[in-house]
Amino acid sequence: MSEHHTNHDHHGHDDHADHGSLKSYTIGFLLSVILTAIPFWLVMGKVFDKSGTTAAVILGFAAVQIVVHMVYFLHMNSKSEGGWTMLALIFTVMLVVIMLAGSMWVMYHLNHNMMPGMTHDSTHQMHEMP
Repeated sequence: MSEHHTNHDHHGHDDHADHGSLKSYTIGFLLSVILTAIPFWLVMGKVFDKSGTTAAVILGFAAVQIVVHMVYFLHMNSKSEGGWTMLALIFTVMLVVIMLAGSMWVMYHLNHNMMPGMTHDSTHQMHEMP
């Protein structure tokens, strides 16, 4: 009986082997630190002349970091939990696209609408308001 119990524990351990080890968490942590430090350096060092280029590169690093977190910390791979992982991945991708597109849209319109050189018509209309 104890032999069967040992086999059962060993089999149960194999099912949860993909739930991370110290090595995988360390790799994930180091990748996360690197993927945070590089965009920080890009912004603080003013590496790119155009802010749009910097923003695009930072968004790329953010997308890579999301994948790193999903693989190393959320343990998402192609063979776990019978397909639910793919649904979670699709949901995450959709959510990230909506958030990034919305953020870029809002920032563009804030930048466009808050420019100091607004037209004379809009300032004239402001003075006529009660």
